Amino acid sequence: MNAEFRLPDLGEGLTEAEVVSWLVSPGDTVTLNQTLAEVETAKAIVELPSPYAGTVATLHAEAGETVAVGAPLIDFDVVGDESGPTPAAASGEKAQPNLVGYGAAPTSAGRPARRARRVGVTATAVDTAVLEAAPHDATSSAAVEAPIERPRSTPPVRAHAKRLGIDLVLVAAEVGDRVVTRADVDAYAERVGAVGTGGEEDAVSGSTVPSSAAALGDEQRETRIPIRGVRRHTAAAMVQSAFTAPHVTVFHTVDVTGTMELLARLREDRSLAEHRIGPLTVVAKAVCLALGRTPGLNSRWDEAAGEIVQHNYVDLGIAAATDRGLIVPMIRDAEQLTLLGLADAVKSLAEVARAGKTSPAELAGGTFSISNIGVFGVDAGTPILPPGQSGILAIGAVRRQPWEHRGEIALRDLMTLSLSFDHRLVDGAEGARFLKDVADILEEPGRAMLLR
Repeated sequence: MNAEFRLPDLGEGLTEAEVVSWLVSPGDTVTLNQTLAEVETAKAIVELPSPYAGTVATLHAEAGETVAVGAPLIDFDVVGDESGPTPAAASGEKAQPNLVGYGAAPTSAGRPARRARRVGVTATAVDTAVLEAAPHDATSSAAVEAPIERPRSTPPVRAHAKRLGIDLVLVAAEVGDRVVTRADVDAYAERVGAVGTGGEEDAVSGSTVPSSAAALGDEQRETRIPIRGVRRHTAAAMVQSAFTAPHVTVFHTVDVTGTMELLARLREDRSLAEHRIGPLTVVAKAVCLALGRTPGLNSRWDEAAGEIVQHNYVDLGIAAATDRGLIVPMIRDAEQLTLLGLADAVKSLAEVARAGKTSPAELAGGTFSISNIGVFGVDAGTPILPPGQSGILAIGAVRRQPWEHRGEIALRDLMTLSLSFDHRLVDGAEGARFLKDVADILEEPGRAMLLR
């Protein structure tokens, strides 16, 4: 029978998604829960599993096309009739959702197989000497004996390879049967002397800029990039926030020498070697403690209900810059975590975000956020509130500078805190009190013992 699969509800009220890449083609035989495609919502990249075991008949969208939730996405030819059991039920299992609003339980623990796709080159057909001399010419060989599977990698890695002009098939031929990483691409590019097709890569934004703009023709002097996915969502959210909530930003420069000395002692403790505890972790702990004394900064303005909603928990957002744009994944119930628990949560959050695997659920909600602009060498800024939150704290770079200490001038570690808040919910006194509480903990971490 013919079975139609429509784009499912991916959660959080999202109404559409862009097809990033297809992992199957018409005629491919697929198994239950095999990944069919990667789609990008306004919040995250999501892998879509197959609800059927059968043969791919039709793909209703091309890569790069935006599809509405509920619209046809893919057709299958499956064994059975319209009134027969579902794929999972046919094997005696009860279907269980593994994606929001859709899914079926896997029938085996192994990795689903996919029919090999012809990509124009095979591992056995690639000659190392040819690759080293002209790596891009190797893909033009007409003699292809045995097709290989599409290289396995994450979207950021594929984008990085594209910027460098590297064919992932050639990298996969060297690394074997495992996921191709950014390090693999860089190592291959260095070995063959590859250069990016768009010029040098900016170390902060990851964008490419022409090495000599004057030498370009008129049609090459600018690049147009479609506004999609996270970038579009972030832009809309920031505009909404900036023109809805009256923003106020206050600054405070803090002597964090006590915090830096504490971190140095913790790094020397071998029992804590597996935990990456840094200034951001201590700030996160200080924020959780300070919010207990200033509930206005852990609230939201409910215009429809005419109410102020105070949260009795802290879902702490940590802003992360990725190849896809700025995202703010959450640490749920952060106020319940110890310093070590927060350190582990921040590390995991960053690794998942860099891999492009942050789920929509991890990006939803949030009651207060932190933006670590210090990693870019920036001292201060005026962060914009994430919609629905009443406060966001930007932490600047730690700098060794002359500072008054106990009546004398001494070299101290200084950090500037920038707090933006919604003036409908928080007045100046409450904002200043919160900032002072955070600063007191950073100056003397032992003060955390006095707060509850």
